Amino acid sequence: MTQLNPYPFVRYSDANRVLNDEAMAHIAQYWTETTNDLDGISKELAAHIAKERISIAQFDYPRTDFWHDPDGIDVFADISYADDAGYGEGQVRGHLLDLYVPHDVVLRGGNSCPVFIDIHGGGFTYGYKELNRNFCTHLAAQGFAVFSLNYRPVPQTGLMGQLADIQMALRWIHTHLDQWPLSKHNIFITGDSAGAALAWLTMLIEGNSQAAQAFGIERSSGLPIRGAALISGVFSLGRDITSGPRKRFRNTLTHDLGQFFLDGLTDMQPDWLDPRVAIREFTVPPTYLVTSSDDFIESETLYLATLLAEHNVDFELHDIKVPPTQTLGHVFPVCLSWLDLSAQVFEQISKFTQSRCTF
Repeated sequence: MTQLNPYPFVRYSDANRVLNDEAMAHIAQYWTETTNDLDGISKELAAHIAKERISIAQFDYPRTDFWHDPDGIDVFADISYADDAGYGEGQVRGHLLDLYVPHDVVLRGGNSCPVFIDIHGGGFTYGYKELNRNFCTHLAAQGFAVFSLNYRPVPQTGLMGQLADIQMALRWIHTHLDQWPLSKHNIFITGDSAGAALAWLTMLIEGNSQAAQAFGIERSSGLPIRGAALISGVFSLGRDITSGPRKRFRNTLTHDLGQFFLDGLTDMQPDWLDPRVAIREFTVPPTYLVTSSDDFIESETLYLATLLAEHNVDFELHDIKVPPTQTLGHVFPVCLSWLDLSAQVFEQISKFTQSRCTF
């Protein structure tokens, strides 16, 4: 039943951090676009996106030596959630999803297994669901079914298109949930980095019809989101940030990714991209947050945690303090799942989530 990690391993050169042609071919095949979707945009933007994708892959790919699927997880891969989904010419890879289910759940039957929906990170430009397979299978091993979503990366679409993709996936899940022995009520969402931002905005869309319309969603999926686990997210996309690291993030998104990334959103009233505004306008479900002092956007998670605390939201924050002799980096539970600290995060997510399920 268990499908092994599909990535062939190619050794990594610590001396120059250069991936050989075989490694790059597998990276392009399995988990990210590299350069084949960059036609039709400026040379400067194309060069920036290609450089970012390859530089991130140089960190991610060698870690696959330590990635594995836990025993007893059934894998349903490459499920189409839109009519145009697929890998061939004219098809959209960004409209596929995977499902990971503990085999014990399949044997037991019933409709009680809690569900997570995972949205991968990658700076809105990098990665597909395969990048998070290791994270999702380890989360499934905690007793959850995990849907892992693709969405179209920049420059194939902007933020509104990515949120629309996620809504299509959620509507598909809502319609087909009864095909598996899964709970229809205990549904949670998770994401890391840019995926955490998309998860946060998706909760907002599901929780406020005016926000949904502002993001171009006529009607949200209606899938009941009971809670969230957000890992090292970037949350401050609002236009009125005037100083500090959050301003640098927004400038990076609009300057480096092109103004089209936020097309149709910069004049919203109210500014739903600003978490200070959003948090006043919808009831935030219970939220687990994790970051570390070694995370280059630690302040983003701490900022959101402060807002949640000010509004009496049910949340739990884990800010791991990293000694100077160690490194965790960004989204460590996703990228460095073999660490004891990562195992603790999986257990914390499980405990937080299970305690908020209804029966």
